[in-house]
Formats: sequence, structure tokens, C-alpha cells
Amino acid sequence: MKSPEKPLILFLILASSLVSMATAKSTIEPCSTKETCNSLLGYTLYTDLKVTEVASLFQVDPVSMLLSNSIDISYPDVENHVLPAKLFLKIPITCSCVDGIRKSLSTHYKTRTSDTLGSIADSVYGGLVSPEQIQVANSETDLSVLDVGTKLVIPLPCACFNGTDESLPALYLSYVVRGIDTMAGIAKRFSTTVTDLTNVNAMGAPDINPGDILAVPLLACSSNFPKYATDYGLIIPNGSYALTAGHCVQCSCVLGSRSMYCEPASISVSCSSMRCRNSNYMLGNITSQQSSSGCKLTTCSYNGFASGTILTTLSMSLQPRCPGPQQLAPLIAPPDTVPKELMYLPSPSPSPSPEFDDIVGGGSSIAAVPAASPRGPTVSSSSSIPGNPANGPGGSISIASCPLSYYSFIAFLISTASCFFVFLV
Repeated sequence: MKSPEKPLILFLILASSLVSMATAKSTIEPCSTKETCNSLLGYTLYTDLKVTEVASLFQVDPVSMLLSNSIDISYPDVENHVLPAKLFLKIPITCSCVDGIRKSLSTHYKTRTSDTLGSIADSVYGGLVSPEQIQVANSETDLSVLDVGTKLVIPLPCACFNGTDESLPALYLSYVVRGIDTMAGIAKRFSTTVTDLTNVNAMGAPDINPGDILAVPLLACSSNFPKYATDYGLIIPNGSYALTAGHCVQCSCVLGSRSMYCEPASISVSCSSMRCRNSNYMLGNITSQQSSSGCKLTTCSYNGFASGTILTTLSMSLQPRCPGPQQLAPLIAPPDTVPKELMYLPSPSPSPSPEFDDIVGGGSSIAAVPAASPRGPTVSSSSSIPGNPANGPGGSISIASCPLSYYSFIAFLISTASCFFVFLV
């Protein structure tokens, strides 16, 4: 006699097959210009790696990578410091326009023993790329068998959106959604809102799945350097740092404001003069003098890097009152461990929290080390946002072709159990 349960079981097998083909969504920004922009990748270390090893994975400057995460670069031999597995980092990359969409093709990877396209995509690069995307980017190479030492182009997601979000300066982070993430948690973690995330990523509803890649806007400070400067368009996320002018100048985005502050970098390199012309003021020096008519501020500011020369501007202004001490982002010691209780901590809920979710951009809780006081005693608190940026357009949702390992595993379990019951019945 035919069991009435078999059709149901066969349906489960079919359903599990459909689940196994679940795909991740990724936000795609259309483009039609050759101009590049700065962008960030949200990357979680798959194993313990030296700073230089992480930087090598993405072909980025290790010192710039550390400063993007507010990690103190003055520690001895900091570039060889071993960073712990599960640590979340923001990786600075250059975002280009390729075949009409924004992406980065500057990352290359040499295959190692036991590598597969799946392990490279899901483990080494943390789901920021899919095996199919690697195949497309390396279509001229036979990838049916990966020989050790094969050089692969790794296409990585990125977004520019005119460097603005809701008409304010912003830098965009490509973030891979985890199984325990919520939209509210992601929004709180990166100081934005669910509505903003939904609009930026052109989502009809705030529904996310593990493996989705979101473009997350980070509030930032923009620069107003001349177009001939090599660091024209420099933009820094709020509460972090950037090196420029051949590692001679360190700039930061002042906490809670849109004011960029630059001073001589703390690392020892040969640099051109940083003195403001016709004065005794050095880059970063700010003095104030209170009088009956107000506070007279004199500032030696950074104005870009051109033809090997550090450009500076000496300015004077009169304000109603003198500003308080400069407030910079706290620098943290290079992390050694990620506490186990925080490795699998879900994104924070919308409820108020007395502490930061994480100091290195997410995924860890590390004691902050106060930043060194700036060389200038004060800074103007009335700095305005340069320019008049337009509101950045929303992106479009793309269905990536990478199967999600989470769903595939669940599907495997369902299929196995279903087949077992079929034989039993």
C-alpha cells in the first residue's frame, strides 16, 4: 500500500533543493564615469593574521588600514602585530567604475594548497565575493583545477553615491550580513537608521538574510583641496584617521562634527616643509586670543599634496567665544584577542547602551587608549562643511549567484532526514 506520507516527504526534498539554491543580495551602484572614490570593506578575519598579511590580502597600505580602524600606529613593529581571528576591520579600498557598475578590481590573490573558489570566497574573503564572481573576473583562466600560485583577480563590492548621504558627507562600507544580524542592530552599530539603510540599498522592505551585502553610509568629514592635489576628494569617516601626503600628514574626522583636523604624522618619514608661509606656524597649530570684540583664531591648516609639496593655508577668524580643546577620536592599542563572549554577539538592539558596541568598527570590544593631544592647543568649533554636496542616489539590489553556506547546510540536513524517512516508509 502506498504511504500517504511519501508525497509530503518528496515535497520536503524538493523544497530543500530550492533552499539550497538560495542566493545573497548585493547592492549595485550604476556608474558612467571613470572617476574613482574611497570606499570601505567590512572584513572579519578568518584566522590569526599579521597586519601586513591582512593588508596583503587586499593590496592596501597596512598603516592606512590601521588608522582607518583608529589603531595606534606608534606601537613598536606594529605592522607585524598578529591580529586575532574573528576581529572585524574596515579595509580602505579604491572604488572604480567597471562595466557600468561600481566595484573594485585592484585585489589579487595567489592560490595556495587546498584552495577552492568556495574557500577563497567564503573563508579568505569572508563572503565579500562569490565563487561565480571570481570565475567571471578570471574568465580567461582555466579554473577547473586550481594550481598553487595561480593569480586571481578578486572583484570586491563598493559604493560611492557621490560621497554623500542625505546631502551630508559620507563614506560607504560594504557589510556582509551575519545570521544574527538585524537591520536595527546594523543601523545602531554604524550610527545610521533603518530607513536610511533601506533607502540607500533600494530595499522594498527591511528584510535581510545571511550573506547579503549592504552598502552602509558612514558619516564623514570631507576636504576642500584643489583639484590638482593628489589627495583631492579626501574623505574620512567620523571618529577615524587617514594618512596622506606620502605618510607625512595624519588627518582625523573630529568626533561628533564635520571638521577635519590634520597634523604632522607620528611616523618618521622624510617630508617637505609643513610651515605656513610667512609665519612661525606649523601645520596643525591653532592659537586663540580673547578680546572684547571676541576670540581671534589663527590656524595653520592642511590644503592638500601636490608635486611633492605639502600645501598649507594660514587663516585668521573672529568668533564670539574661544573654542575648547580639540576632541579627537580615541586611538586603541593593537588588539591581541577578541573575547569569546563577543565573537558571536548579535548586532546591538535599538535599546540605549552605555558603551560602544565595538571600537574597531564591529565584532570586538577593546579598551581605548586616549589619543595624543594635537600639536595645536585649540581648534575652531565653527568649521563649516566644504561645498554643497548633493544627496546621493539609492542603489539597486542585485541577486548574487553565490549559494549561502548557511542555507545549504540546513538544506542538506532536511534532504538527509527526508531521504531517511522515505526508506523507512
